[in-house]
Amino acid sequence: MAPLPGPYTGKSTLALVARVSAFSVGAVYGSIKLKFLKAQAKSHKKAEAKDHH
Repeated sequence: MAPLPGPYTGKSTLALVARVSAFSVGAVYGSIKLKFLKAQAKSHKKAEAKDHH
């Protein structure tokens, strides 16, 4: 496998693995945070609707 073009020109597999895992962790964290925020907004809307009735 040829190294990917870009700022990283070395051939260290560790660096590639580190980048991929950092990206994966970021993606997972972002998706969990988004779900949490959506759930929070939903319950907030429910509470507001309850107060109006």
